[in-house]
Amino acid sequence: MCGIAGIVGTLDPQGADIAAMLQALVHRGPDGEGIFNDGLAALGHRRLSIIDLEGGRQPLRNAEGTIWLVCNGEIYNYVELRGQLEARGHRFVTHSDCEVIIGLYEAYGDRLLEHLRGMFSFALWDSRKQRLLAARDHLGQKPFFYIAQPNRFAFGSEIKALLALDPTLKQLNLAALDQYLALRIIAPPLTMFRGVHKLPPGNMLVLERGARPVIRPYWDLQFTPKIETSEDRLIDELDERIVESLRLHMVSDVPVGAFLSGGLDSSLLVAMLVKRLGVKELPTFTIGLPYKQFDEAPHALNVAMRYHTQHHELTIRPSLKELLPDLVWHLDEPSDPLSLCAYQVARFARKSVKVVIGGDGGDELFGGYDRYYGNLYAGYYSKVPQILRRQILGPALTLIPGAGWYKSVGHQLRWLHRLSFFEGSERYAASLAYFYFDTDRRKTIFTEASHAALAGADAEKALRAPYEALAGGDAVDRMLYADSKIRLPDHPVMISDRMTMAHGLEARSPFMDHRLAEFAARLPSTLKVRGRSLRYIQRKLAARYLPPEILSRSKQGFSSALPYILKDEYRDFHARYLQDSELVRAGILARAPIQALLQEHSSGRIDHGNRLWLLINSEIWYRMLILGQPREDFRQGSSDLEIAAA
Repeated sequence: MCGIAGIVGTLDPQGADIAAMLQALVHRGPDGEGIFNDGLAALGHRRLSIIDLEGGRQPLRNAEGTIWLVCNGEIYNYVELRGQLEARGHRFVTHSDCEVIIGLYEAYGDRLLEHLRGMFSFALWDSRKQRLLAARDHLGQKPFFYIAQPNRFAFGSEIKALLALDPTLKQLNLAALDQYLALRIIAPPLTMFRGVHKLPPGNMLVLERGARPVIRPYWDLQFTPKIETSEDRLIDELDERIVESLRLHMVSDVPVGAFLSGGLDSSLLVAMLVKRLGVKELPTFTIGLPYKQFDEAPHALNVAMRYHTQHHELTIRPSLKELLPDLVWHLDEPSDPLSLCAYQVARFARKSVKVVIGGDGGDELFGGYDRYYGNLYAGYYSKVPQILRRQILGPALTLIPGAGWYKSVGHQLRWLHRLSFFEGSERYAASLAYFYFDTDRRKTIFTEASHAALAGADAEKALRAPYEALAGGDAVDRMLYADSKIRLPDHPVMISDRMTMAHGLEARSPFMDHRLAEFAARLPSTLKVRGRSLRYIQRKLAARYLPPEILSRSKQGFSSALPYILKDEYRDFHARYLQDSELVRAGILARAPIQALLQEHSSGRIDHGNRLWLLINSEIWYRMLILGQPREDFRQGSSDLEIAAA
């Protein structure tokens, strides 16, 4: 795990360019730095040493010194691949897991990606051909950003490395802001910066001398043909495949711990690590909260005691006043409530370990979100005549209070009612946009000048396109496919990467092993979503390992509840950042709609908590990353209070 950067084309003869990029990535790799420069290409690496602690420094090379590599991530099947390559006569220089990429390139060329199993983004420079090959892992666990200018191509693990190379890149990408406000994600190739692009998951990039970069997919998730066998056999096979993934993910030359939230994903992984892999005294890490409704620490402790883990628990009183600018800086884009949770538990875990197992991907593999059955229910409700829904049922819903908890009955009924007027991919995109700025709200929030600049932009297409592209799948399959392609890598996994690497911590996600994902995709959708029952087959498997009180718990967490838990802080944020908005001053957003949102929210008429959160973060991002206001200017008080540790 590390940070990588590189330049092909015009180079600073003193190496100040690549040095500046690496300096911006020190937090990702605090254990060392390496640079290769042959006058045509420069590759840089900041190292977090996990495997081959002594000899695994990068950039890596082949024996002849003609092929050079920088890689961010872990190749979990490297031992098997190394043996195969040595049998073919390949000579290795180090014991690094990433060096197998060089051997595979020499053996198979660009088809090397067919052999890798892991999380990675890498860049390989073939000095003989003056050719760069870069790639991002199958499900997008590791990031890869790039710029393509007339005189040079450059890449980095985080956007800040590219900004360090070229400060003129600090220009707002209006289409990305539009998408962020609509969906709370920014999908490839967009970033919040106009000239910076994001390589999609499962894609490779090839740069030949004198040509533009060419991007093409090397892998995709297939949902057909469905596996046809008994439910019990499928549960058995799922059990074995998760065990196999866990075994690969535990390969490390340093101790490995695990996040333990008390939810289904992390609890199941911890239980299987102990019961199936025989891990003794597994370090586990939990953040507790002084809010009983959202505190999962007691449930995590239940699992920890059951499996005799070496449990670490820290109770905090969450606050954003001190940390919000750090979250935005590490993300390089507007923040999300989930980032506060991830930042805190990563900082806590890093005091004890360098590597943690996490549960990212479980929702998208097995169907864990309410919207999966909600979209199906909206289809049933849509069969009610439209005139009845518009003229009688719709007005009746306005009598239910519109403020309060985002999972309230009123919100759920309004959400279902709105979705009933859409179909297919439009319904799915609308299901995500409901709590943010849907098409109608974005018509008012942007100025006329912004709308003119956004002509032709389609913020929700990022989700509609994969939904529509899946061949042969039903509605659940299509939602899962769209989430695996876009929402998973560009929301929870993106946040997990930045927040753990902010503290030099490597997070590994066994559910995101692409072989396991391929198996899960081909399971019948009725084994994932069955009526209002979510994660059906995963819960059946978990019943072998976890007590009923864990299995019967509804999805909890406090990230989405932050606008309600921290309502006093949010009022301060509203006054400080939205009453006199720089985005309004720049003519990007309109003042009157923002003031209307603030008034409706403060009066309790309508709940705009999540919408105002998006605006606050967009404003802070714009002031910090575009206008250049220092991080320290945004700090308002002490950081989250640590109440007790165990």
